[in-house]
Amino acid sequence: MSDKKKKKLSPTQQEYQKFAQDREPKRPIFLNCIKAFFVGGLICVIAQAIQMFFVSYYHFSQENAGNPTGAVIIIITVILTGLGVFDHIAQWAGAGTIIPVTGFANTIASASIEHRSEGYVLGVGGNMFKLAGPVIVYGVFSAFVVSLVVITLRALGVM
Repeated sequence: MSDKKKKKLSPTQQEYQKFAQDREPKRPIFLNCIKAFFVGGLICVIAQAIQMFFVSYYHFSQENAGNPTGAVIIIITVILTGLGVFDHIAQWAGAGTIIPVTGFANTIASASIEHRSEGYVLGVGGNMFKLAGPVIVYGVFSAFVVSLVVITLRALGVM
C-alpha cells in the first residue's frame, strides 16, 4: 500500500496492515523466473521445430514458414485451452506462457469459452473482443503509422 493511503488509515488499521504483511507468504521470485524462462523457451523450441518441419518437408523458405508456424501454435494453444490443460501450464509457469501468440490465443479462447452461455454473438463474440480489441486496435494503428513513415521515406528518396 502506498504511503499516502497509510496516512489515512487509523492506527488500528495500520497495525492490521503490518500484521497481514508479516504473515503473507513470500513469493519464490527466483524460482518463478526460472520456470517462466524454461517454459517460454520450451514453447519457442516447439515453434522452431514446427518451423523447421515446414522448411524441411514442405520446402518453405525461412520467412514463409513463419505464417503456418504461428497458425499451428495458435491452434495448439486454443485446443489446450479448451481442454483446460493450458490453464494448468500457465498457472505453474506464470509469465513463460505469455509469449505473444500463445498468450493472445489463450485470452481469446478463454473469453469465448467463459461467455458461451450468453450466446454466440453477444457472449462469445462480444466478450472475446473486449479482451482482444485493444491489441487489435494497437496493431492496426501501429501498422498504419509504420506504413506512413515508409511511404514518406520513399517519397523523400531515403529508401
